Amino acid sequence: MLDAVTERFVAGATALSPEALTLAPDQVVDLRAEGGKEASRAAVPSAAENSELDHGIRTALLPRAAELDAHLTGLHSDDPAAIGIAARAILKRGNLTAGQFGVLTEPFAGSGVELPQHSAREPGA
Repeated sequence: MLDAVTERFVAGATALSPEALTLAPDQVVDLRAEGGKEASRAAVPSAAENSELDHGIRTALLPRAAELDAHLTGLHSDDPAAIGIAARAILKRGNLTAGQFGVLTEPFAGSGVELPQHSAREPGA
């Protein structure tokens, strides 16, 4: 049900080093004030898509729980949300403006994970 681009992002993001993953949750919080909350509302997947995303992210991070929490307590529980927000933006990129897409994926820009190009939404769509 998920597209290949979204699956590649999830695979890459969940494989990032603990150091790289430490930054994402804080950036997500900081970006909420810059339009992240509104952008998240525009990137809502279906229940089935959301379930598939959550399952894939948690399944990939579970074997790394001790490693992530050893680096920073609570990192294992913070990362699924940060990765999920960006993954939903990638999955629903056609529903987002370029600005919305950028604010939701910004925590992973420059992390080494491939981010797709934004698919422009038609004006008035």
